[in-house]
Amino acid sequence: MGVDRNCCYRGHDCAHRSFSKNKLVEDIFGTLAFLPLIYPYEPWRFKHDKHHAKTNMLSEDTAWHPILKAEFDSSPLLRKAIIFGYGPFRPWMSITHWWLWHFDLKKFKPNEVRRVKISLACVFAFIIIGWPLIIYKAGITGWIKLWLMPWLVYHFWMSTFTMVHHTAPHIPFKASDEWDATRAQLNGTVHCNYPCWIEILCHDINVHIPHHISPRIPSYNLREAHRSLQQNWGQYLNEANWSWLLMKTIMTTCHVYNKDRYYVPFDEIAPEESQPVTFLRKVMPDCA
Repeated sequence: MGVDRNCCYRGHDCAHRSFSKNKLVEDIFGTLAFLPLIYPYEPWRFKHDKHHAKTNMLSEDTAWHPILKAEFDSSPLLRKAIIFGYGPFRPWMSITHWWLWHFDLKKFKPNEVRRVKISLACVFAFIIIGWPLIIYKAGITGWIKLWLMPWLVYHFWMSTFTMVHHTAPHIPFKASDEWDATRAQLNGTVHCNYPCWIEILCHDINVHIPHHISPRIPSYNLREAHRSLQQNWGQYLNEANWSWLLMKTIMTTCHVYNKDRYYVPFDEIAPEESQPVTFLRKVMPDCA
C-alpha cells in the first residue's frame, strides 16, 4: 500500500511536469505509476489540470464542488445516492469520481481523445493480464487481499485528503462571472496539519496551498514554499488542525450550494430522507 501511494504521488508530479525535464519520461512513468490503481493517467491529467485552472469555480471545477439544488431535486433515486455519497460514503467518493470522469470519451476535447484512448488501453491491458495473474498465483481471496483491499484503502486515503483540502463551510465556490483566479488559488484551499505519523506517510500532499499557487512545485519543496507564503501572505491562508470536529463539519454540513451561505446541509432541505447524515451527526465525536 505504501509503494502504491508513493508511486501515485510521483505520478502526480509527472502530471504536473515537476518530475523530469523529459515529458516522454513523465508520461511513461506516470502511466506505469497509475496502472496498479487502474487509473488512466492521461484522462486524470487532463481533468486534474482543469481542477487547478478552475479551482473553486462552481460548475467547472472537477473536485469536490457543492451539490447543486437542481441536481439534488432531479430525482428521488439520485437524491438518495447523493445523500449517502456525500454523507457516510464520502471517504470513498473518489471511486465514483474515478468512474464518471475518466472513462467517458465525450468528456474530453478532440485533441485529447487519442491520448485518453492510449491510457484506457493500458488500464484495460493491466486488468486483462494483471488480475488473472494475481488470481492464478493467489486465488480470488489473494486478489481481494492483494489488490481490492489496498485499492479501497487508497481511495479512502485520497478521498479524505482531497475532501479536507477543498471543503470548508467558510470557503465559497463561485460562478464563473464572479470567480477570481488569484483569490481562488491563494484562499480557496485548506492547509491541514495532521498527526505526525500521518504527516510522515502523506508525502506533504497536505501542504496544499503552494501546490495550487504553482502546481509545478515538486512535493519535496512544498513545505519550504508554504513557509514563504505564511511570511508574505499569511492573513489570506486557510489553515486547520485535523480533528474529528473538522471531519464531522465537512461530512454533515458541507452539502448543497447556496450563494449566500455557501453550503446547506441535506437534513435542512430534506430532513425525512437524510437519516444517514443525522446518524453521522449523532455518532461522530465533537473533539476539536
